[in-house]
Amino acid sequence: MIDNRTVADRHVPVMRDRIIELLRPALVTGESGRRPVYLDGTLGMGGHTEAILKACPDAVAYGVDRDTDALRLAGERLAQFGDRFIPVHARYDDAIEELAELDVHRVDAALFDLGVSSLQLDETERGFSYSRDAALDMRMDQTQGMTAADVIAEYDEGDLRRILREYGEERFAGKVAKAIVRRREQSPIRTSDELMQVLRDAIPAASQRTGGHPGKRTFQALRIEVNAELLSWQAALPAAIDALAIGGRIAVLSYHSLEDRITKHELQAGARSTAPAGLPVELPEHKPYLKLLTRGAEQPGDAEVNTNPRAASARLRVAERIRATKGTKR
Repeated sequence: MIDNRTVADRHVPVMRDRIIELLRPALVTGESGRRPVYLDGTLGMGGHTEAILKACPDAVAYGVDRDTDALRLAGERLAQFGDRFIPVHARYDDAIEELAELDVHRVDAALFDLGVSSLQLDETERGFSYSRDAALDMRMDQTQGMTAADVIAEYDEGDLRRILREYGEERFAGKVAKAIVRRREQSPIRTSDELMQVLRDAIPAASQRTGGHPGKRTFQALRIEVNAELLSWQAALPAAIDALAIGGRIAVLSYHSLEDRITKHELQAGARSTAPAGLPVELPEHKPYLKLLTRGAEQPGDAEVNTNPRAASARLRVAERIRATKGTKR
């Protein structure tokens, strides 16, 4: 399906103004005159980066995405900024290494807008949506890796049950896994409609009426597995924090409890003292190295959700680097 809308029309950046407010202080040129570095670890269609580059005229942005379509569309949108925008084709857990290859060893502000992008949801042929029939692909990087159809065809019942339970938080993971195996023995499950037929038969009708769309949890689980999202995020967040300059800030937008739990744990750990109980003096290496800039997870207001329903489940956490640790880029 060809979408003739402009990139800006297709993508509304979630909590854009609040993110700019929180990251802008870290993207002001200091006395050294060094250009501040902004990392967008999940570039998507470039809406947040466009806003940052407009609000912070001295900053240079590195936009990382595994999706080649996203890099192309965002590149068109951000061409107006010339050499202030540099696209990088990589997963976000490889972002810091990729920047090092470009001789960038310190980041002043970073944003990670996790989960599936507007581009991926809107392009029917990508197979991310349970509401439109398409081949079950779900790869964020279509140049490599297993598809969702491959997972359904090749994983045994136990592994299917595990990812449905852990990544989809599906109450009926056992029933769904058993139904998938039974159906694929008759014929392959290659499209979203074919999978939805299995789910509607497997999930009790009462739950379908009260528990939301029967495809939501299974499609989420498959997407996370195909793209190794949680494993990637567990590696990406500590690396990004280590790369922050002192005074640098990191913002994370999460859309479900699994990724938000990882973010909360990592940021809160950095904001706590590690001094052993009873130690009379807190040593410098025990002091917190992060300062939390949001109280818990902030959510978008009603006005934004009414305008952009995809923002409804967003949770924003932001922290500032306040001291060096062994891995910090000075």
